[in-house]
Amino acid sequence: MEFIQQTFSVDYSFKVFFTRYLFNPANAEFRNYLISQTTPGLTKKLLFIVDDGVAKAHPALATEITTYLQQIEGFKLAGEIEIVPGGESCKNDQELFYRLVDLVDTQAIDRHSFVVAIGGGAVLDMVGMVAAVSHRGVRHIRIPTTVLSQNDSGVGVKNGINYKGKKNFLGTFAPPAAVFNDAHFLTTLPARDWLSGISEAVKVALIKDASFFEWLEENAAALVNNDLTVMQELVYRCAALHMAHIGGSGDPFESGSSRPLDFGHWSAHKLEQLTDFALRHGEAVSIGIAVDSVYSSLLGWISTAAAERIVNLLIKLQLPVYHELLEMKDGKPSPVVKGLQEFREHLGGRLTICLLKAIGVGAEVHVIDEMLLNEAVQHLKVNHASI
Repeated sequence: MEFIQQTFSVDYSFKVFFTRYLFNPANAEFRNYLISQTTPGLTKKLLFIVDDGVAKAHPALATEITTYLQQIEGFKLAGEIEIVPGGESCKNDQELFYRLVDLVDTQAIDRHSFVVAIGGGAVLDMVGMVAAVSHRGVRHIRIPTTVLSQNDSGVGVKNGINYKGKKNFLGTFAPPAAVFNDAHFLTTLPARDWLSGISEAVKVALIKDASFFEWLEENAAALVNNDLTVMQELVYRCAALHMAHIGGSGDPFESGSSRPLDFGHWSAHKLEQLTDFALRHGEAVSIGIAVDSVYSSLLGWISTAAAERIVNLLIKLQLPVYHELLEMKDGKPSPVVKGLQEFREHLGGRLTICLLKAIGVGAEVHVIDEMLLNEAVQHLKVNHASI
């Protein structure tokens, strides 16, 4: 049989900037980036979509953005700055998704313009999805405002919304044009959001960098006490590890089943759903890390002491390590275990779970022993549930 085969590759490149007071006129980072994107004779539009929590915590932000853009030739603000609900609820709101797609249309945002999202990871995920499917891809700029989004999701290549209760069931792989991490946004975070984002740093340290894990242990007290300088270092190191994996894994769009950056996430995603997202993503990930670390020790992969060291760090960071939904009831599997099947489907057919061979070394399995998993849960319940 005759056939024609086409093969091509696409190069992606984007920068993550680390700064403070991004829209202060004296800060040239955002201005210089836009100037680098100008086209002679063409005025490009910027559609800003802002998390309502950020807008409330920074009431002068809209004015600051408007004033800042007045300095920059070749760009203009597209209409009013759009304020949207933050948190996971925005990813469950299909009407909001389509309203923003309509906004891209009515504001005539073309492929030379930019959609700029300012907010937590959920808003970035949803707005990134809007940008990715409008005109088959409008360039988007991310300005993450939480610890979680600055050190993990905001610097990645994934976008998505939830569908029929399944997290990120609809989504795209679409790298941002640029990411701007402004540390000032972290100073107005509620304590719960400041702390919960640290779990992603623990995760990536456990699978990639033992020295970073030791640094987290040494700096746990400073992090709990809102030390911004220490948090900035955490964000930078964590973002660097995530980006190095995405760019160096050979599978940035996750076409295979290997997803080591999802260590602790198979149960976390299900816990979020079962608690109707009362658990923050980072809190659920912390619980998932604890479960999978103890499970790794029961497999004999890491020592009991290593597992306790991990759990104790999470506790020092005031993060949860247990939830009653993890338990078997009347001999029936925990409802969280059903998340294994959904996780397998999300991966594309083959269950692949990252566990630990050592602190700093992840390894994969394709089968989970549910009785051993329950033993890990019981260990956490008996020894740590009351902390």
